[in-house]
Amino acid sequence: MYQLDAEKAQSSKTQVHMFYFCVILLLGTGFVTLYSASYSFAQRLFNNGNYFIIRQSVFGAAGIAAFFVLSRINLDIVRKLIFPLIIFTAVLCALTRVPGIGIELNNASRWIEIGDFTYQPSEMVKFVLPLYLAHILDKKSDNLSELYSGILPPVIITGIFFFLIYIQNNFSTAVFILFNAMVIFFLAGIRYRYFFASIAMILPVSALLVFTMEHRVRRLVSFIRPEWEPLGAGFQVNASRDAIISGGLWGKGLGEGTRKLGSIPEIQADFIFSAYAEETGFIGILLFFALFVLFAIFGYKAAVKSETVFGRLLAAGLTTIIVTQALLNTAVVCGALPVTGIPLPFFSAGGSSLLTTLICAGLIANVARKGGGSPVKSAAEKNGNFNNYPEDAYEQ
Repeated sequence: MYQLDAEKAQSSKTQVHMFYFCVILLLGTGFVTLYSASYSFAQRLFNNGNYFIIRQSVFGAAGIAAFFVLSRINLDIVRKLIFPLIIFTAVLCALTRVPGIGIELNNASRWIEIGDFTYQPSEMVKFVLPLYLAHILDKKSDNLSELYSGILPPVIITGIFFFLIYIQNNFSTAVFILFNAMVIFFLAGIRYRYFFASIAMILPVSALLVFTMEHRVRRLVSFIRPEWEPLGAGFQVNASRDAIISGGLWGKGLGEGTRKLGSIPEIQADFIFSAYAEETGFIGILLFFALFVLFAIFGYKAAVKSETVFGRLLAAGLTTIIVTQALLNTAVVCGALPVTGIPLPFFSAGGSSLLTTLICAGLIANVARKGGGSPVKSAAEKNGNFNNYPEDAYEQ
């Protein structure tokens, strides 16, 4: 028995180390790609080719520190901070609409600025909301069949964050966060009628929100008919697709890409995958997806092996956020989906995104290492009523 436990512990330790290695590879590849993709643009815009990589390094250092702290901290401590985090995150999201603090760029108010510090609060929602949902759905696991006392409170919190992000004119991120919240609800085991009723309400509302804004309609039309506006809404995707195709099998070599030199807007940010594909080719694309597949395997395996509902929901939810974000970004860059403002995890320039990605990875590693914290007591345990439960149900 002790030998089996030792083997199990060793296997778990090996998986955690492999997850660390996967994160390091993704982070390193992302930095190399960003340096290559952004140097010419930064030199032309800021007269400093290292502008983006220096900013990314600052947030990367903070993210690495957060990754190692969160991978080792007791998750019970984190759970005690969830409600203050929820309030703090909601306040930051609201501040984006406050003049003098919120920054408006391209008709969107997604950032706050205090002195020389800028931050995108919607990125914080990507890990705070899953933390809250995993916590509250764990606590209410015996009461999920009840609409008002079980399901409604987390639904309201999710709706508040959707609204706070939507009014920033950040529709794609709001929908993305809502989708991932629904994944967590589904994994928590809510009744199917609640789940499908939510979908039935969300789809027409989302369609209405899309067709009430001109720039969203233009993006949709240019996706359906790329030839409609080849030098307008469709230019970015067409140029990106040409860059990916030009990479061929082996790519042009790191730093040797030419399409990034002013022909693809936001190539250092949301469209950085096109620069990576041009320079590394089809082989590089295969390696890229292999790394994210490994990330998904380790993340979901941590969720499956977690000893608590909180750990399972947290690891699965955060893994889904990072993996679906990568899939969504690459699908947009390849022209398979309409243009959104979703960055590529580990790769895109943007300190807020990189910091959030590493925080999510650290929490996943924590669940893999420690099993997800202490189990929440059931209602029977809290009330001291054990008469209807077998003794072995309480054995550790």
